[in-house]
Amino acid sequence: MPRYIRHAAAFCALLLLALLVNATRLQIVQVRSYDENPANRRQTIARYGQPRGDILVGGSPVTGSRDSGENLRYERTYRYGPLYAPVTGFASQTYGTTLLENAEDDLLSGTDPMLSPLPLWNDLTRARNPGGNVVTTLDAIAQQAAYDGLGDRRGAVAAVEPSTGRILALVSTPSYDPQELSGTDKAVAKAWARLNGAADRPMLNRAVRQTYPPGSTFKVVTAAAALDAGVVEDLDAPLKAPDPYRLPGSSARLTNSVDDCAGASLRYAFAWSCNTVFAKLGVDVGLADMARTASGFGFDEPGPRIPFPVSTSTFGSGLDQAQLALSSIGQFDTRATPLQMAMIAAAVANGGSVRAPHLVERTTTAAGTPVSTTGPRAESRAMNPSTARLLRELMTDAVRKGTGRKVAVPGAEVGGKSGTAQHGIGNAGTPYAWFISWARARDAVEPAVAVAVVVEDAAADRGEISGGGDAAPIARAVMKAVLD
Repeated sequence: MPRYIRHAAAFCALLLLALLVNATRLQIVQVRSYDENPANRRQTIARYGQPRGDILVGGSPVTGSRDSGENLRYERTYRYGPLYAPVTGFASQTYGTTLLENAEDDLLSGTDPMLSPLPLWNDLTRARNPGGNVVTTLDAIAQQAAYDGLGDRRGAVAAVEPSTGRILALVSTPSYDPQELSGTDKAVAKAWARLNGAADRPMLNRAVRQTYPPGSTFKVVTAAAALDAGVVEDLDAPLKAPDPYRLPGSSARLTNSVDDCAGASLRYAFAWSCNTVFAKLGVDVGLADMARTASGFGFDEPGPRIPFPVSTSTFGSGLDQAQLALSSIGQFDTRATPLQMAMIAAAVANGGSVRAPHLVERTTTAAGTPVSTTGPRAESRAMNPSTARLLRELMTDAVRKGTGRKVAVPGAEVGGKSGTAQHGIGNAGTPYAWFISWARARDAVEPAVAVAVVVEDAAADRGEISGGGDAAPIARAVMKAVLD
């Protein structure tokens, strides 16, 4: 063979080898960078080229998919959208995903490798499995009761099962319909602008993303700290708390909205929410022990993931004694989410232990085959079991003959604590109404539900809002729904 032909053949073979190497580089080495390039719409088109998996409540889907006939073919639909928006979030072709739609996006969109018996084959063929389903822990009747109870007021409700941490209700009002954000037309952009510009912030998840001063509901934590530290040993012994109480190192005086708080016992002070008693108790316990007890309940710790993140609730550090006194009655810089306050009530009901809350019971394939199941959740000790037993006694007393009488459920043992939290410059804002509680059916071994309710009610007259009056009936409705 002539020399020049051999050279030409070798050069052609080299060119062929270079083409093969480049094809391998593009299709294997650099495939992820091309897939993730914003200019590549194939992934987006494939993502919306099949129906999305569903989120289920009580065995029934509260989401769906609609064939739009557009390039991004399937749009998300929602049954009872505003009712479940604080749980589902939205899945929008234009604005992405939030809450469960975001936390479980791989499973719902069909990209989770756990959905396929042969995930490597899917990687090679670029095939996509049908979207899986997310089964929530929610109680549909309790969710509806919470939503109806809040009505058109601003506020939130969180309810959990004390022994497991299962979230039974999670409501935030005002709410919105996530389906308004499905699709790509001009109406979606208008809805986005309207919802984000609304003064009442309907897209804010007040149950898990907003923190409030918890007011007198925080007195459960202060009482737990005092009992654990041995500052109080007898619920009925008079305590040396004056009325009014001068804040340490300050000329400011703290007063009460009820009588007979001077020298009151812990039982009376808890039932009638004496600020002076609990402010002095916080100072007597000391910052270190107060902060330690608050931390045991979940304050100043990273907020749990349920599976989407929950904002951190705070008690604070580096407080002087006057600040500690105010923090011990749920004011100053103390802030909590409604879910955190439900966990406090749950800890009392669960013998002093806090179960990490969770919202997803299990996930399945589209055919119903289990993919994952939520196992036993982490448990932490918030207080001694003996302290929890005494707090259950105090909380039931508050319902039977104190500020929580509106939360009583016939045929059940109910414990609760009301709260009215001041806020704003010079405490000029309309107070937030709080109520936390738990309930046990008479024939049950342990409490079935713990609830926290906060009502902002900015339209109410300042003197017409209270935890026992505004929030307690909502808590009662939720507990009754669970018990029934």
